[in-house]
Amino acid sequence: MEKIGGYAFRERHGFIVRPWMGSKQNKEQIMARLVRILAVLCAGLGTTLATQAQSIDDYANDSIKRLSDYLKIDTINPPGNESRGVKYLGSLLDEAGIPYESVESAPGRGNLWARIPGDGAVGGDKQPALVLLHHIDVVPANRKHWSFEPLSGDVEDGFVYGRGAIDTKGLGIAQLQAFLALAASGEKLNRDVILLATADEEAGGFFGAGWLIEHKPELFADVGYVLNEGGSGRVFGDQIAVLVEVTQKVPLWLRLTATGRPGHGSAPQMQTSVTRLVRGLKRISETEFPVRVIDPVATMFEGLAPYQIASGQAVVPNIREAVNDNDYLLEMKLRNPGGHALLRNTCSITTLQGSPKINVVPAEAYAELDCRLLPDEDPETFLHELERIINDPNIAIDKIMGFTPAVSRTDTPLFEVLANVADEYFGATVIPTVAGGFTDSHFFRDLGITSYGYSPFAFAPREFAGVHGNDERLAVEQLRRGVKIYYAVLRQFTVRP
Repeated sequence: MEKIGGYAFRERHGFIVRPWMGSKQNKEQIMARLVRILAVLCAGLGTTLATQAQSIDDYANDSIKRLSDYLKIDTINPPGNESRGVKYLGSLLDEAGIPYESVESAPGRGNLWARIPGDGAVGGDKQPALVLLHHIDVVPANRKHWSFEPLSGDVEDGFVYGRGAIDTKGLGIAQLQAFLALAASGEKLNRDVILLATADEEAGGFFGAGWLIEHKPELFADVGYVLNEGGSGRVFGDQIAVLVEVTQKVPLWLRLTATGRPGHGSAPQMQTSVTRLVRGLKRISETEFPVRVIDPVATMFEGLAPYQIASGQAVVPNIREAVNDNDYLLEMKLRNPGGHALLRNTCSITTLQGSPKINVVPAEAYAELDCRLLPDEDPETFLHELERIINDPNIAIDKIMGFTPAVSRTDTPLFEVLANVADEYFGATVIPTVAGGFTDSHFFRDLGITSYGYSPFAFAPREFAGVHGNDERLAVEQLRRGVKIYYAVLRQFTVRP
């Protein structure tokens, strides 16, 4: 045991404090020596931490296991249970030492957000914040039609398997890893960057993004930009085009209720609620609404045409002229129903309900329609047109859900960054596009916030087929590269010069 002043040090057993017996001068010398020892230890620790600092490649590699674990968490909507996903994402933020907040809009319907604060640009004010948005919930999956367990999260043959791999847990993990890398970089940012994971997008977002905007408006007070799902790179042969969604068709979900005299199934009537409803639905199914090519759709078709032609597809670049050919429209409806749907309003008959008993003629029968309107369509005008088509006063039309249209401009610094990164990583052009489906972006566009549907992945047609379909999966290399691409976007848009 070595004695230094009043301290007795023992090998392997720390030290014992005893009453001080030396002079004041001796005490000061000892304390100075201890301070130097601590300084050396701290310097060594700093060196060790620096050598252990993660590179963007490390964050990209870690994304595989993290997505696998995320996919194993059951957040199928209904019922959602997104709080399970919040707990998982929160554990990753805790591990990185990043504070976050979360809230349930209803029991089990969790939402989470974290913020990297910016300190403003040199010589100027802090720029509007950027939100990285993905939704935690996923759509149901029927195991009978899958070749693997939908919530397996298996990593095999170069893919991560599971419902939500693309829509949108894969995107969420890419955003998270890029966000963590940006936070760890220690770079000075010109704006705040917010990571936002929400509930309920697959059912309209009313327990997620919509609820947060209504109940937590302060969260978005300084937000100017949102990057969300809705666009991605598309592979055409040996070329890639990067699609960035700037607007979308407007959902108008309707319930049709037909009424009639109830009775016994053994005594058929001339007209019943069911026969009225069937006749009305037949009229709707046989109606093709007028073709109208809006400007964003024309821009999208024109931008995609060179890629489609290069990959051997039959394409007419001038869509405004092509739609005058009925044969072209029919071929497109058969070959590319998603593209065809962008040329007109549409209604799909999705649910039917009559009597709960086979021998009872019901007093009421119901059907639900998933109608999607072009962004410049007036919903009330469309409803009047639908009433005229049905032409039955005994069928009532009620609105289940409807959104407002909005288009995000492309002459922004963020769009310019997306174009730069697309060229850097893919040698690709960015094409503004219109989505046939809807996302939570409309909530933010209603607030005047520029919102883009953007994904750092590039899909061949067969890779994208699993979204809302069977055997959804994401390539491991897609995810690794996607983390790096997203990080490049964040650095170019947020790092202070």
